[in-house]
Amino acid sequence: MLIRYKKSFEKIAMGLLSFMPNEKDLRKLLQTIKDYENEDNLQLFLWREEEDIIGLVGVSLTENNIEVQHISVNPSHRQLGIGKAMIKALNDMYAEKELTANEYTEAFLLKCEEGCKSSD
Repeated sequence: MLIRYKKSFEKIAMGLLSFMPNEKDLRKLLQTIKDYENEDNLQLFLWREEEDIIGLVGVSLTENNIEVQHISVNPSHRQLGIGKAMIKALNDMYAEKELTANEYTEAFLLKCEEGCKSSD
């Protein structure tokens, strides 16, 4: 289930974000979290299964577009469809917007494009 980021999840979110290639530096990671907390057009979501948070997806919202900035899944839960489930949940949540990728998320979105589309 996709849930909105809260400050109480900061350490978990930082851990998941650190798996992104462009978020290895601690200063960069702290700034990214701060941006998600303070910028109205940026939204950070966590993926919860039972009591565990095992994934994260961060987006930038515009009037017609939702750009996936970050997507990460705990390594012990990869290859189980969690990333695709997060993208599908975003598509369902923002059905009126076009989902796009940035340079860091493009390969994943292309890989799962057909499986991530809502089947409405």
